[in-house]
Amino acid sequence: MKYALLDRGDRLSRQLAEQFHTLARARGLIHDESAPDIVLSIGGDGTLLQAFHRFRDKVRNVAFVGVHTGHLGFYADWQKNELTELVELMASTEPKTVSYPLVKVEIVTNGGTSVYMALNEFTLKSVDGTLVAQLNINDEPFEMFRGDGIVVSTPSGSTAYNKSVGGAVIHPSLEALQIAEIASINNRVYRTLGSSIILPKHHHCDIVTDPEEPLAIGIDHLIMQFHEVRSIVCTVAEDKVHFARYRPFPFWNRVREAFIGLDQAQMASTQKRPR
Repeated sequence: MKYALLDRGDRLSRQLAEQFHTLARARGLIHDESAPDIVLSIGGDGTLLQAFHRFRDKVRNVAFVGVHTGHLGFYADWQKNELTELVELMASTEPKTVSYPLVKVEIVTNGGTSVYMALNEFTLKSVDGTLVAQLNINDEPFEMFRGDGIVVSTPSGSTAYNKSVGGAVIHPSLEALQIAEIASINNRVYRTLGSSIILPKHHHCDIVTDPEEPLAIGIDHLIMQFHEVRSIVCTVAEDKVHFARYRPFPFWNRVREAFIGLDQAQMASTQKRPR
């Protein structure tokens, strides 16, 4: 088993990384940053996003494992005090692999086309203020948007920025993308649906803006500025991201713990209530 490791860079994460390397060597795991089987992130969900983009060109051949230095996250299954158990399982057990959809973003400018993959979301905002954009679905005009911005998220990213702007939480087994509005303006000229839109894999959306308007574009944690943008095409990517699961942690349990926070006593009390 070959692994690569990325830590958040703080003191605790670096210490945990050294501890992992020591445990891994003792169990015969090989540290290989060029051709790993497993990519381990230590820090949090943001660290795993960085790991995904670092190994983007190997996404078909690697599986990710996250260690959280705080509370459990949506991508980080393991706590900081569980490294010994994790290393033992990596050395002796074949993990279950789960695969989640990605969003493919094609940005067409006067200078050519740039292609990106997002694990969580793609965000679009105007550098100068209000964003004005035509949204087309499957090459048909759908709405004229005016507001702060647009978020296009993956199912696994639906619990992040998308949820904060009123989008739905989608199970990551569904191959879909979700389009959500950020503070849209609705009047007699600009009229939007006012709710998020979920598109299946075989659909696509085009976002057309004024080429003279500079745009701030986010691909997960990466923020870039673009000029002379002709259109932006969003689809469900053919590639998927893979996670190595050495123990079960269902998606809805993650959602419950992150946003509802029922403890074991509350869960037991709820289960005893008559239906």
